[in-house]
Amino acid sequence: MTATIEFDEPRAVDTARGSSPEQLKIKKRSRRRQRLEAIGFTGPALLVYVLFVFVPVGFAMAMSLFAGVRTAPFNEFVGLDNFIEIFTRGRMFGQPFFWDAVRNNFLIAGMSLAIQGPVAIGVALLLNRKMRGRGIVRLLIFVPYVLSEVITGVIFQMILMPNGALDVWLERLGLGNLSGTLWLADTGGGLGSVTFWTIFFVLTWKYVGLAVILFLAGLSGIPEELTEAAMIDGASWWQIQRRITIPLLGPTIRIWAFLSLIGSFQLFDMIWILTRGNPTPTGMHTMATYMVQMGMNANRVGYGSAIAVVLFVITLIIAMVYQKLILSRDLGKGA
Repeated sequence: MTATIEFDEPRAVDTARGSSPEQLKIKKRSRRRQRLEAIGFTGPALLVYVLFVFVPVGFAMAMSLFAGVRTAPFNEFVGLDNFIEIFTRGRMFGQPFFWDAVRNNFLIAGMSLAIQGPVAIGVALLLNRKMRGRGIVRLLIFVPYVLSEVITGVIFQMILMPNGALDVWLERLGLGNLSGTLWLADTGGGLGSVTFWTIFFVLTWKYVGLAVILFLAGLSGIPEELTEAAMIDGASWWQIQRRITIPLLGPTIRIWAFLSLIGSFQLFDMIWILTRGNPTPTGMHTMATYMVQMGMNANRVGYGSAIAVVLFVITLIIAMVYQKLILSRDLGKGA
């Protein structure tokens, strides 16, 4: 009598993936759910970004090809004439000059890195040490940044106006020869302009608090063991800061420098209010104020849109180059 052994039929298995059909269906449903979740979370943000970034940029590019006014922005197609005028137009009496504005933007960016950065690092290093009233000092330094640009501009415009508070204080201090200085109406431009240095002082007063707070946050992440080991080895306070603290603060410094550069090329409200929206022909214009001056006040929407496109391209190039050459060491090779 022969015994018969019966074997169960083997279940269908995906030999390539080692999963049964049921498991494959579960994985597909899981991937589909993950995609839907990703779309649900990123969709609204992407929609807002497209509506408020890409659409305005595209609209500005379209208007830059026309010689329109505010009531009829697409009045007359002129092609690239607006861009040609930007790069070929000379200085005209009673009109601001685009390349003066470009110069001012680059000067503000460079001076911010050269002056605001070291000042903020020095203040942060001092406030990082244990001292009485340190919290109050930190608060007072950060308060100007909390104020809006409009409020700050109005306050300093009233202080620096002719016969304003500054002139009164100078006369009381016996410096009446300085009381008649045109702090916000110097017709000169660049580093030789009193207006440039006055506005740069206001910008420093306004934004240096943010840099100090960022650097203090970076200093809090530096291990104290490194400083203590250096002190045991006989390093002085300055050597510790130069050899240990500041190099480890490098990522924070690079992020702040990036924010400062981008902010320097987007300056508008503070400059506009301090100069009452009508700077002198060779005075303190930035690209943003020049854009509004020509596009809105002069009612040349097409030309103003072309300036906006140029400003966008300049800022984009600077951001990409900075990220590629400097921020890449912090963001990784794939950034």
